[in-house]
Amino acid sequence: MPSTSVPLDSNAVIKATPQAPGRLIVFTGPSGVGKGTLLHRLLAQHPDIQLSISATTRQPRAGEEDGKHYYFVSRADFEAMVEAKQLLEWAEFAGNYYGTPRQPLDAMVARGHVVILEIELDGARQVRDTLPSAEQIFVLPPSLEELETRIRERGQDSDAAIAKRLARAHVEIAAAAEFDHQIINDDLDLALIELEQLVMGSPHLMVAPPPSPLETQSPT
Repeated sequence: MPSTSVPLDSNAVIKATPQAPGRLIVFTGPSGVGKGTLLHRLLAQHPDIQLSISATTRQPRAGEEDGKHYYFVSRADFEAMVEAKQLLEWAEFAGNYYGTPRQPLDAMVARGHVVILEIELDGARQVRDTLPSAEQIFVLPPSLEELETRIRERGQDSDAAIAKRLARAHVEIAAAAEFDHQIINDDLDLALIELEQLVMGSPHLMVAPPPSPLETQSPT
């Protein structure tokens, strides 16, 4: 996926260009809802869209490049970034820090890029506090039953893991109304059109929120 390489430098000077300013879009949804597929197809049609790059303290894996897949930093440097409020959001997972550096995003937006930050619910809430101007899009499944079917068809998880994913999805879907826009990924082509309109259209385009899958869930 494309990204503009911007050095992770807290002292970098960001110079705005004469072109129209860019936008930061936060992209969220439960695991298995199809966020990755939607983003892959959107980027194939609009390669000028940029993806946010996270910083992490974990070691690089084979084939990963600093500044392309992640910004790989030391634990001390990451904690210094937290102290200096240089991260839009951050969390610790499996003994490693992960977070979104603000300076590279500011630089890309100043250059006129549309930048998408794909992130989990907790991170999206942090970004809402640290950068309220960022638009937020939530992708919904047509129902929890359909989400379970999609997760099972991937064949990657045990029953226990699926149950855990669905429990988390229930919490995430309940928070969908917090977001500026909601897209129901029932038909992939239609969902892509709606995503494209939101990302490439008017920055203040609002759509009527669809019913939550929690509201349309079949009685048990």
